[in-house]
Amino acid sequence: MARCKHCLSEIKKGSEIVQEIEGKELYFCCSSCAAIYRILHNEGLDEFYERRTGWSPGPPQEGTVEPELFYPYIKGPEGSKEIDITISGIRCASCIWLIEHFLKKDPSVLDIRINYATHRARIKWDDRRLSLEALLNRIRSIGYTPRPGLYSEYQEELEKQKRDLLIRFGTSCFFSMQLMLYSVALYAGYFQGIEPLYKRAFQFIAWALATPVLFYGGAPFIKNSLSGLKQKSINMDFLILLGSGSAYLYSIAMLFTGREVFFDTSSMIITLILLGRFLEASARKKAGESLQRLIELRPNNARVIDEQGSATLIPAETVTTGKRVLIHAGEKIPLDGVVLEGQAEVDESMLTGESRPVKKKPEDEVFAGTLNLNGRLVVKVSKPLKESLLSQIIDAVEEAQSRKAPVQGIADRVVGWFVPAVLTLSILTFFYWFMKTHTPERAIMNAISILVVACPCALGIATPLAILIGSLRASSKGILIKGGDILEQAARADTLFIDKTGTLTEGRPSVTDIRALTDRESLIKLSCVAERPSGHSIGEAILKLCKDRTTEPEEFSVITGRGISAVVEGKEVLIGNRALMEANGIPLDGEILHYERRLSSQGKTVVYVAIQGELSGIFGVVDYLKPDARATIRSIKDRGIETVMLTGDSSDVAAYIAKEAEIDRVFAELNPLEKAEKIKEAKSRGKTTLMAGDGINDAPSLTEADVGVAVGRATDVALESADVLLMKKELKALSELVDISRSTLKIIKQNLFWAFSYNLIAIPLAVSGMLHPIVSAASMAISSLVVVSNSLRLLR
Repeated sequence: MARCKHCLSEIKKGSEIVQEIEGKELYFCCSSCAAIYRILHNEGLDEFYERRTGWSPGPPQEGTVEPELFYPYIKGPEGSKEIDITISGIRCASCIWLIEHFLKKDPSVLDIRINYATHRARIKWDDRRLSLEALLNRIRSIGYTPRPGLYSEYQEELEKQKRDLLIRFGTSCFFSMQLMLYSVALYAGYFQGIEPLYKRAFQFIAWALATPVLFYGGAPFIKNSLSGLKQKSINMDFLILLGSGSAYLYSIAMLFTGREVFFDTSSMIITLILLGRFLEASARKKAGESLQRLIELRPNNARVIDEQGSATLIPAETVTTGKRVLIHAGEKIPLDGVVLEGQAEVDESMLTGESRPVKKKPEDEVFAGTLNLNGRLVVKVSKPLKESLLSQIIDAVEEAQSRKAPVQGIADRVVGWFVPAVLTLSILTFFYWFMKTHTPERAIMNAISILVVACPCALGIATPLAILIGSLRASSKGILIKGGDILEQAARADTLFIDKTGTLTEGRPSVTDIRALTDRESLIKLSCVAERPSGHSIGEAILKLCKDRTTEPEEFSVITGRGISAVVEGKEVLIGNRALMEANGIPLDGEILHYERRLSSQGKTVVYVAIQGELSGIFGVVDYLKPDARATIRSIKDRGIETVMLTGDSSDVAAYIAKEAEIDRVFAELNPLEKAEKIKEAKSRGKTTLMAGDGINDAPSLTEADVGVAVGRATDVALESADVLLMKKELKALSELVDISRSTLKIIKQNLFWAFSYNLIAIPLAVSGMLHPIVSAASMAISSLVVVSNSLRLLR
């Protein structure tokens, strides 16, 4: 009976589709298989058919692709979109190879990564050249079905793996315990004598008990080993299978020669390693549950108010910016927005880690996923769900778990040559002991011990597991770290650069002094209108003086590091610092400069206002230090980190705030590029730098620093530029960031030290014949357990 060239299904005679390709007659079970084969052949991907192993025969799945279902999962700017999807129809590792290589043939696909365990794919593509529908249909064209990707599927896969390992371990444990009873009898008989009939019976019973352990309990190792061999690579599962299988096959051979058998060795190797794998899977699932709970906070529905005032429940992901949504007491807030009506207390602990409710009133911001504890709120949506702060948090945590710390490179390089080296050493050990003792039993047992004990599992999980748990512990405290490499850099930081306004200070300045050199009412009115579009905290302070906060200036521009320029009622208005006045030729006499020094000595920022080229007034603006600023700076310094303040404010004000906060050094009157230059200078001297800021003008500094930290309700630009997001307004999160980073790096180093030390000690002992294979298997399981347990200490 013929088989389909593509899917290997059996084809009934007379129903086959025959096509001639390059002079060869090929048989297919259906037109879909024939079409897929032609696509792969034309794309030069025939290697797929040579690579595939473990393929389950059967035609491709039938199904359709609806692009609109995928829209909520798209992110990224135009020209570089990214999406997470799940791909069904994957049957073996070669399917992953095929999908990746087929998609990469299209230059519009910038990157693709597929997880074989979960079948989740992350694809980045240029949406200007390739539509989402075309991308999905390209996957569909080769027999695989894309579906919207959800993190919950990954958790379900982990639970499935854990359950499978538990069943295999339980089964193996049951048979191995029974087997040990007979093995004890055989060992006792070896030393004290045993009837040949009983000995032979016990040996056959041991064979029967060991068989399900090897072929059922060890099935994952067999499958992975065969897949690796088909790909011409030797993996760790191959060493485990070789160790257990060698003892099993050797024992079968000995059954018929009357010598000793070691079925217990074969079974206990599998059983103990399954225990280690189960514990590792449990730790991964436990660590992932925190992120899963975060994802589950993302609301499903929103109550949208229409023009007639009626509220309709619709999917939250379909609500657009500008819509009004109604939130009753006890409901989750569905989207980011600004309160229009009502007052309520909102639980924001899932964002900030703070348990105290936050009062919300009109003009206050609210965030998706937070809980309305009491009261009725009407909120104007400011961002779609996929761009909400909660979605940014989820993306940041997922990114942190996928990015490697530099220290992990050590483990990756070692694991690359470790398996071939161990296999070579095991072979050499066998020949050494065989030549020395002339007995195959001792030589085989010592060779097996090396194969089993020299497992790089602990080395492989030493770094990623610690990073996973460290990043989740940080997120529970309102600290979002974008990658394992960031954690390592933050742990090594020795210099903290920090912005003043909104970072060290409250960011809610107030006007305390007004000196009008012309009409006071006109000065305030024109200043308010000019500052309306600025969005700067000082501009907000001036706006508080006015009743009318809606009128816009005819023209407006920001003068970086100095202030603003505007045209109001046909008049040119300049508002900013002394440098702005001097640059525009506005004269400042001695009395005015004396007044500036007096305000500055009180920690107040001096804001000059010039109208039509003449100085018209001065505002004294004060922004109070955050309550925990001084304590945080002290704790940072106690950790051996130098503190430096960077600000665009005057030298007098900067010196006053620096003294209050007990900061080591201060640089004042800097524009954004000069701030970044100060950080660059420190890095050139070998310093590892942290930069904490919250505004648009901090973006260059956040990017330049080794680790950029966006504090509190930072601007979108600051969030994009930063490596770490502190969701709390309190500065104490800075010292928590340092502590968590240092703890995580410490745990990683301990894990790597243990993993390396274990192998350096265990392998020579195995070579010398001092470790029995069962002891080797137990040691290997314990080594992984030590790494897992040590990493879990980060959750305390």
